[in-house]
Amino acid sequence: MTIKELGFAASTIWVVLAAILVMFMQAGFAFLEAGLTRMKNVGHIAAKNVLVLAIASLVYYVVGFGIAFGDGGNGLWGGSGFLPTVDELLTIGESPFSWFSAIPGAAGYLFEVVFCAVSLAIVWGAMAERTRLWVYFAFGAAYTLIYSLVSHWIWSPDGWLFSKGMQDFAGSTVVHYQGALAGLAGALLLGPRIGKFAADGKPNAIPGHNMAFTTLGVIILWFGWFGFNPGSTLSVDFPQVGFFAYVALNTNLAAAAGVIGAVFTSWLVIKKPDLSMMLNGAIAALVAITAACAFVAPWAAILIGFIAGVIVVFGVLFVERIGIDDPVGALSAHGMAGIWGTLSLGFFTVPALAGKLETGGGGLFYGGGLHQLGIQALGLTAVGVFTFAASFGILWLFKVTIGIRTEPEVETAGLDVSEHGMWGYPEFYIPVPGGYGTDTHGHLGVSHTAPRSSPASTSVAATALDPAG
Repeated sequence: MTIKELGFAASTIWVVLAAILVMFMQAGFAFLEAGLTRMKNVGHIAAKNVLVLAIASLVYYVVGFGIAFGDGGNGLWGGSGFLPTVDELLTIGESPFSWFSAIPGAAGYLFEVVFCAVSLAIVWGAMAERTRLWVYFAFGAAYTLIYSLVSHWIWSPDGWLFSKGMQDFAGSTVVHYQGALAGLAGALLLGPRIGKFAADGKPNAIPGHNMAFTTLGVIILWFGWFGFNPGSTLSVDFPQVGFFAYVALNTNLAAAAGVIGAVFTSWLVIKKPDLSMMLNGAIAALVAITAACAFVAPWAAILIGFIAGVIVVFGVLFVERIGIDDPVGALSAHGMAGIWGTLSLGFFTVPALAGKLETGGGGLFYGGGLHQLGIQALGLTAVGVFTFAASFGILWLFKVTIGIRTEPEVETAGLDVSEHGMWGYPEFYIPVPGGYGTDTHGHLGVSHTAPRSSPASTSVAATALDPAG
């Protein structure tokens, strides 16, 4: 094995491991979203996260990877690499995926597809607890195509925003801002959950059922982000050997600062160091630093993360105040923080790092003027208009033809049983041998002393399994 081949092997191992870390983030989203929603929908939330990965994997292989990174296209979409063959996936730095110069096309696919799955997970967070299951299949496939187009614009060397020098190292815009835009379209078309807003428009709290789940989810996401951002170097030596460690350092500093920013802001604004705000502060900071992690100095990473923590607290309160129901805070943590992270590069990009990465120029605070900020704003505007309009149009078409929201009685009973025929927490809803209600615990009208085979128990089970009952 030559030294060059050894470098290819090391880079391939690194990128595949990074892809696995990003794939593990689906577990983080599952815990985060399950914890912030009600227990009657936990099974549905879990199923959604599995479907996200499955749908994205298949659609992205057939057409999305070629749209995003295929050679021979134009500024809007790639022109080759659709349903790639064995040879196309095993070559390095050659058509149709010549952009991947240090890893084979297969490793490039694996790394890029899990980013798409993360973006899809963000969409569903804003639409949680009232969306019909079939929408995940249909819109999941459509959104994968939308995502792939924008990926091409910003990350492909042929993309029109890439050619202008837009900086988005690991996807504050491509992954997070896009996901939040589609989620916003869905939340507007779905409307709020039953009981979220009173007749006078005053919001009612619908607390999540398990904050330990939410905390575990955020820690898993924080862990997975060390694949998300550092893995975006796509090799062990770009732009120099070990640079991915610097990216990891900035990522961690920003996340820590985001927690602190959210805690203090929550303490000042709502008079309590709210745990959900603290956790969203970490996510918002990670989202914001995703674009900037390779372009900024550590002090700037801390500032970017801290400001993101402040933004998410005010953002969550603002979204609720204007009557939008976002159960997990995705619009704030991924949308508003994604905007800030993208724009922050216009202020804080170190010229030398922009030169190493061969993307754009220095920020305003380093004498770069307003040029880079203008490019960042242009990218946000273009992606915002396209992704929101496309997502809203597709979901609106679904809504007026087949329907995207569950029936009121189904939503009230919970999506676990209506969509999947099972409960995420069966012992709380139906008699389970040896479960709650067997001795001294009674649930949903089950007698404390009634045997499991009694008519009373049978009727409760039948009622629980029939939402219309």
